[in-house]
Amino acid sequence: MTKQDLTQEEIQARAQEAFRNHLKHLSGGDAEAWMNLWQEDGVLEFPYGPPGFPAFKKGKADLFEHAQYFLKSFEVQFTDLVFHLTIDPELVVAEFKSVGKHRETGNSYDQAYINVVQTKDGLIARYRDYWNPLVVIESFGSVNDAVPVSEK
Repeated sequence: MTKQDLTQEEIQARAQEAFRNHLKHLSGGDAEAWMNLWQEDGVLEFPYGPPGFPAFKKGKADLFEHAQYFLKSFEVQFTDLVFHLTIDPELVVAEFKSVGKHRETGNSYDQAYINVVQTKDGLIARYRDYWNPLVVIESFGSVNDAVPVSEK
């Protein structure tokens, strides 16, 4: 179905479903299914990453590596998902939380997120991931240990 065949509500529902699936696949440990939610040249941005953390990951190869490292590092469940309505039906603005831990240190990874996600034809094109870098650092145990999450 093309975008022209869908109502604004159907386009919005498709965008929100892509986001829900993003959370489902990350919490379920399925990097492969997670990758299928992205446009080929998709961009994942980290505006609040700690020092040394990259500003973004671009393209499926980089995104897949990042997802694998995230899944290797964290065991999480996502909760309290709230969508905020937007004028653009392909734009998702979501607030949610993670409850979990770092797999190696056992330290808590309880994070609050705000995400701004642009979809195109039901796939994620640009994802701005706003989270507290101090939670990441504390989960890893130090800023030096946290930075490699972005380099692998």
